[in-house]
Amino acid sequence: MNCADVGDLRLLARRRLPRFLFEYVDGGAFAEQTMRRNVDDLQGIAVRQRILKDVSDINLGTELLGDAAAMPVALAPVGLAGLYARRGEVQAARAAEAAGAPFCMSTVAGCSMEEVRGAVQRPFWFQLYMIRDRGFMHALLDRAEAAGITNLFLTVDLPVSSTRYRDIRTGLAGGRGALASIGRMLEVMRHPAWAFDVGVMGRPHALGNVAGVMPPGTGLFGFFEWVARNYDPSVTWNDIAWLRERWRGRLVLKGVLEPEDAQAAVAAGADGIVVSNHGGRQLDGAPSTISALPAVADAVAGRATVLMDSGIRSGLDVLRALALGADGVMVGRAWAYALAAQGGPGVTRMLEILRQEMKVAMALLGETDVRKLGREILVNRGTLP
Repeated sequence: MNCADVGDLRLLARRRLPRFLFEYVDGGAFAEQTMRRNVDDLQGIAVRQRILKDVSDINLGTELLGDAAAMPVALAPVGLAGLYARRGEVQAARAAEAAGAPFCMSTVAGCSMEEVRGAVQRPFWFQLYMIRDRGFMHALLDRAEAAGITNLFLTVDLPVSSTRYRDIRTGLAGGRGALASIGRMLEVMRHPAWAFDVGVMGRPHALGNVAGVMPPGTGLFGFFEWVARNYDPSVTWNDIAWLRERWRGRLVLKGVLEPEDAQAAVAAGADGIVVSNHGGRQLDGAPSTISALPAVADAVAGRATVLMDSGIRSGLDVLRALALGADGVMVGRAWAYALAAQGGPGVTRMLEILRQEMKVAMALLGETDVRKLGREILVNRGTLP
């Protein structure tokens, strides 16, 4: 299949992955209202076609958190990516580096940060979950510094894991019985290409960054129980102060939707924020990120880098987000689909699709520099439907 857009990569991922893994990455919280809003609200923003402008030289290059980027797109942290393709984070990081896109690694990646760092030339970004064991947190930050990481993303919208109906239905969440195990095994057997790539060639199987703090022998399904016990719901702004004092690099808070929280983040010493609702995987009923973005960006008023994630499915979506105040976007499901569909080459293809879509859209908007986009490119200045 010749993939023309992110939707095509999603279809390939659905065919290749066992159902319990596809539904995990594809699904959202509860009734998935917020997940749908993320996509629908972005696509509902009309843009202004302009004509007879010289668009022969279009610049997509920018800078994100001190790193040069060939386009205003970074790969968002995606948990368990090592299960979508053989050594998944390594493949994705290499593809991102080749395309000039920053890569942000998840705390709960399949590979360790040391393995990924050894596979690329430049340091990547790292996303942090706050674990109850503060001694382990100190050690993890030391490892990040030793790996040369300078941009740390603290996810702040996951004090507890939300309920995701799809994971319950597939047995990924709470599926401990014999029948659930048999069902998952049958799913694996129905996908032999994935099973060989990940199950055989992708060894060893461990969550590289947190393996040292998890009980020996904890498997995939025990991992979700471990998360419920060990993510720290008591985290407050005092912990942000502790982290800001402990971490010498740039600190970004990921999961901000309200202007008041954005202002508090800057006051606490954050160098950046990510306007995010966790891809609709946490609080169902929350607003879409694109609807929250303008007020948050105005509240920050240039005092911190503003990124946005959740719902980006095309290059035009990227430009819509930039016009409404983002300095760049992070894509999560898009690269997870691509990795699951075609491994590293799929991630390369996804980034190329976004790049080409941005270039075409820029030309038809009559714009030549992605760093100068504003609300003037939007019909009615981007009023949401």
